[in-house]
Amino acid sequence: MRFLLDTHTFLWWVDGSPALSDEASKVIRNPRNDCFLSMASCWEMAIKSSIGKLTLVMSVERFVAEQIAEDGFVLLPIEFRHVCKVESLPFYHRDPFDRLLVAQSITEKMAIISADTTLDQYGVRRIW
Repeated sequence: MRFLLDTHTFLWWVDGSPALSDEASKVIRNPRNDCFLSMASCWEMAIKSSIGKLTLVMSVERFVAEQIAEDGFVLLPIEFRHVCKVESLPFYHRDPFDRLLVAQSITEKMAIISADTTLDQYGVRRIW
């Protein structure tokens, strides 16, 4: 199956954080599953790093490249159809990155691995 990682899910996975649920860990570890990291998450991490809300030991560019190679994740580009889907989404969530992740999840027919219960209002399949 194919799964989209929320930004915090990716960061908690990499960090080995106990905040990551057992179910999320199980899905990510399963070699039969393909896990995707959205370019929206990369963009979000770059912004948060530049304003001091995210501290990494290396650049976001190097961090993401090393982690996706190590974990076998796939980068999901932001496509025009993803952006267009955002237009029709109700405003349950105000965060533009989360709204784009929802649009990608719907458009690509992927479950999203996220602790964010607000995403449930969009009818996406959320794993946590």
